[in-house]
Amino acid sequence: MAEQTDKKVKTVQAKPVLKWAGGKTQMLSKLLPKVPASCGRYIEPFFGGGAMFFALQAERAIISDSNPELINMYREIAAHADEVISHLRKYENTKEMFYAVRDQEWTALPKAEAAARMIFLNHTCFNGLYRVNRQGKFNVPYGKYKNPKICDEEGLYAASEALKKAEIICGDYLDVLEKHAQSGDFIFLDPPYLPVSEYADFKRYTKEQFGEEDHVRLAEMVRQLQERGCHILLTNSNHSLVHQLYERFSVDVVQTKRHISCNGSTRTGEDVIVTVSPDQAPQKLVPEPLPAQAQAYPPTRFMGSKSKLLAHIWAAASRFEFETVVDLFSGSGIVGYMFKAQGKTVVSNDYMAMSAVFTRAMVENNSVILPAEEAKELLVPRRESDHFVSETFQGLYYSDEENDLIDTLRTNIAAIADPYRQAIAMTALIRACTKKRPRGIFTYTGERYDDGRRDLRTTLAQLFLEAVEAVNGAVFDNGRKNRSVHGDAMELNAGRADLIYIDPPYYSPLSDNEYVRRYHFVEGLARGWKGVEIQQNTKTKKFKSYPTPFSTRKGAADAFDRLFQRFADSILIVSYSSNSLPAQDEMVAIMAKYKKHVEVIPVDYKYSFGNQGEAKTHRNSVQEYLFVGY
Repeated sequence: MAEQTDKKVKTVQAKPVLKWAGGKTQMLSKLLPKVPASCGRYIEPFFGGGAMFFALQAERAIISDSNPELINMYREIAAHADEVISHLRKYENTKEMFYAVRDQEWTALPKAEAAARMIFLNHTCFNGLYRVNRQGKFNVPYGKYKNPKICDEEGLYAASEALKKAEIICGDYLDVLEKHAQSGDFIFLDPPYLPVSEYADFKRYTKEQFGEEDHVRLAEMVRQLQERGCHILLTNSNHSLVHQLYERFSVDVVQTKRHISCNGSTRTGEDVIVTVSPDQAPQKLVPEPLPAQAQAYPPTRFMGSKSKLLAHIWAAASRFEFETVVDLFSGSGIVGYMFKAQGKTVVSNDYMAMSAVFTRAMVENNSVILPAEEAKELLVPRRESDHFVSETFQGLYYSDEENDLIDTLRTNIAAIADPYRQAIAMTALIRACTKKRPRGIFTYTGERYDDGRRDLRTTLAQLFLEAVEAVNGAVFDNGRKNRSVHGDAMELNAGRADLIYIDPPYYSPLSDNEYVRRYHFVEGLARGWKGVEIQQNTKTKKFKSYPTPFSTRKGAADAFDRLFQRFADSILIVSYSSNSLPAQDEMVAIMAKYKKHVEVIPVDYKYSFGNQGEAKTHRNSVQEYLFVGY
């Protein structure tokens, strides 16, 4: 028999003995490349079907599970494969034999026969499930397979040889890891999955339950194992708690199939693979200082500005090789400017005309400035203005004198022939108007939020000239042909870009994301109030907000799906807030449909002013997520 065993081991690769719901055979192509090149022992404390163990053929291994029947089977295959095979030969694939064998009490049988019983039931029951009732009795029904392979002799002998190299333990995973894991060991963790509503709840297939508290304890053990110097791979469902528990590590989302469901439409889903190495820095990026040029962008109080996150965004992007960037929702323009300062070719786009003006002046423009003397001349009336601001917004935001000056500047700026000088002047006017307003927004009238800032005491003319100087100081040539686009992100034709940065309006049921409502006056300056209808019945004389899919939860989710699909060939980096929807796990799931790797990088962040009405300080302290797909 020994010669027969040797012959079969040489010709047959060891593979899982059982069909196991949640088994990792289909994920091996994604898991195996993440296995460390060199390590100590292989440890797997949630053994189940053992797909990873058999694929690796580790010379030194510790495998364990809390299911005593399962552990008995593996021990018997390792030590007494001949006896297990002898018992398996006696079984037939009939309904009568299946239920007769299922009614047996496995603990009353000889150990080898109990092992054979488990294999027989697994290969002939419905979908290979292992499930017990509250009394611990196996209760999966007959599977009605026409010709199941009950006794795979070659496979069992090959598995026996692999299992002989392992120490096989029946015990709790925490006890096993605490006692056995050492520096350099490679540990594979495939715990019972967290429930996800879209597909089956993969709890442990015993009478024991594995709840959220167990997952929290496991995550703490993972951190301890990393400190010991262990290499770790962990799999779980694409659940928000998983991302929270392992946010400091590399988390990839992969598409999987569920074989447990009889309904084919519910068999697809997403799993996550968490990779932990001993020397791995926390996934929270430690950004490096940006070049001086990136700091030259004039500061702004624009809602949602990423000025405080630039270094984090660059830290996420700089890991990749890329030359062209699309800043899809440019907003204040500061992110596109940062990429320009890093020597990249940049396309900045926004549906707000004022944002496109900013980026035309400082991203697309490589060399043109507005001389100070010419800027001063813009303050002097040259021709009769249309008095639009003076008449429409009288007594709302500025004094009559300031309204007249705004009308003068509007008229003179419109007459500037050079588009970049015109953009610089309009940018300066918009900046001056926002600086002259308490809180820099136009959702209220009067001066009730006057906080005594220097800007509020400075004349509008002086603020304009200072803004021209600041914008001139930001103009530089990075040797690339950059573009500023005023358009719909869902329809932008920017060609093939290496990297797409997406920072859309954040949807939250607790607040609105209407930039136009906050900035309608300066947006009107940029547009000359063309193509908009002022709502005369409103106190602030605002105009209707632009339609955007990000104004509803479903609209935001659908919009992200469309954008990710459209730019599936590019590196994707998305800024989004922890207090916004879609939630983290849903966002990851959407991106994972189009990207092989998805990472979530959390950044602690505090907004400079509330975006949730009269927001309290603690509501402004959130985590900004960077979703990275590649």
